[in-house]
Amino acid sequence: MTTLPIAQTLYRNGTWSGPAERCELDYDARFLRRKRLSTARGKPFLVDLPQTTSLDQGDALKLEDDTLVEITAAQEALYRVTGPDLVRLAWHVGNRHTPCQIGADHLLIQADPVIGHMLEHLGAAVTPVTAPFTPEGGAYGHGRTHSHEHVATAHDH
Repeated sequence: MTTLPIAQTLYRNGTWSGPAERCELDYDARFLRRKRLSTARGKPFLVDLPQTTSLDQGDALKLEDDTLVEITAAQEALYRVTGPDLVRLAWHVGNRHTPCQIGADHLLIQADPVIGHMLEHLGAAVTPVTAPFTPEGGAYGHGRTHSHEHVATAHDH
């Protein structure tokens, strides 16, 4: 039995450079701690991070043999949301804790018929599209978190 190379080091986008293999993952698959993955060329490897982590477009995992594997966002089924009051629509999306990619004149959300119908009811135009999904990170840390982490402030004593 061949042992898979292990990736235990994560470099965030902008903190690494050089040649890299590629690993394309959709939004849900980019939230992981321990998982078997493959590069675009079919090289299998095991991710074994200390905690569940949200990988972002352009991050890189470092394998034991020093190979870097760049994470890229895969094409997936999304809704492109437009409307006259985009800020209000974005509020409703956020109020439902739905991941959202914000553009200048549109929102992108995962294709969810219930959320899509709600947005149409609020006056939005909801168009199915296929595209990479790189939603905004959370306000309480990098990417997704299981819960809100407390950040110490000047008011804490």
